[in-house]
Amino acid sequence: MVLDVFAGPGGWSQALSLLGVRDVGLEWDTWACKTRAAAGQLTIQTDVALYPVAPFVGKTSGFIASPPCQAWSMAGKRLGLVDQPLVHQAVADLAQGRDTRAGLLGACQDQRSLLAAEPMRYLYALNLAGEPEWVAMEEVPDVLPLWKQYAAILRSWGFSVWAGILNAADYGVPQTRRRAILLASRVRTAEPPDPTHAKVAEPETLFGPGRAQWVSMAQALGWGATDHPLATVRAGGGPGGGPEPFPSRSRKALADARTQGSWKPHPTTADIVLQPQTRGEGLTARHGARPPRPTDGPAPTFTSKATHWRWALRSNNQANATLRRADEPAGTLFFGHRANECVWVAEPAPDQDDEAAPTPASIRITAAEAGVLQTFPADYPWQGNKGQQFSQIGNAVPPRLAAHLLAPHVGKALSRDDFELAA
Repeated sequence: MVLDVFAGPGGWSQALSLLGVRDVGLEWDTWACKTRAAAGQLTIQTDVALYPVAPFVGKTSGFIASPPCQAWSMAGKRLGLVDQPLVHQAVADLAQGRDTRAGLLGACQDQRSLLAAEPMRYLYALNLAGEPEWVAMEEVPDVLPLWKQYAAILRSWGFSVWAGILNAADYGVPQTRRRAILLASRVRTAEPPDPTHAKVAEPETLFGPGRAQWVSMAQALGWGATDHPLATVRAGGGPGGGPEPFPSRSRKALADARTQGSWKPHPTTADIVLQPQTRGEGLTARHGARPPRPTDGPAPTFTSKATHWRWALRSNNQANATLRRADEPAGTLFFGHRANECVWVAEPAPDQDDEAAPTPASIRITAAEAGVLQTFPADYPWQGNKGQQFSQIGNAVPPRLAAHLLAPHVGKALSRDDFELAA
């Protein structure tokens, strides 16, 4: 089996299902477990720190771990950095079969910090049986020093190991999400997958096609095939009380972009198409109407009429929040204690006279939209209230990134076109 500890709502599991493999996930959060169940994923609801390893010994070919990142994330207090020496000590002890977690836990500023050492408890027991064949782990960038400690231990056990930082946008995720990744294998050289996308599209050469341009939010959501201006997204939430008044026609334009673009909550049907750009009667009479584009083909050119405003996505409500236009990838999506910290923002166009510009306004991103920006299917069955759904989405591994990381270890070869966002 493939064992996935801290399995969350199923980012790794969704990737494995696309690759024709199933895993068993260990997860504590009730609503993440309900989401996994609704998605048909095998799950044991348990505290990963207490569950015994013995049931998996002799049966585990692959091991996946994405420990909770709240103690380390820039979105929190980052007490994991303060606790880092204690976590390193726990990993070193567990790698020798010594369980010192109880004593170290009492000294931690944030008890969640020590969860990053839990994968070593499983790996030590599995290694005694010559397992697993491969390992994949993911966390926020600040955990990289810990991953390098894991790497040194795994190498001493006979693994080939790679640890470093990868950008999800380089693998077709419409989000510049940087993560610390560890890949290890007993049977092949561990190395990161070749990027399929780049910030600027690369030309074709004698060696084949270059990397495609990063996938934008508009492409992922199917926006831009209407006469409405593209949106810009702010990752982060506005204070409670609902959205501010919108500039003239802006709320309707976002609603139309959501409903008239290619993105629909039915990604598994074969008849979803990107509607082509409207053509004038003269061009249509001379050349005929453009046929719709199937979801397995390239997206149409994204255009918009000149307006006084545009949409963007803002990552949080702080002054230095990441702000990205809809024709760019999103910044890293994360969600805090509010039900939704990520908002679409209507802003004056760059050439708009400041005095005549409308007041900026915002509207909250939907859970389905946030899930699509993480490359989950649009109809992924998120469970719980808004806060619970957004918490799951923000903590999940993007399935498209996970698929590229796992493919070599399960005997698959992927290209940039193998996992369309609508699939």
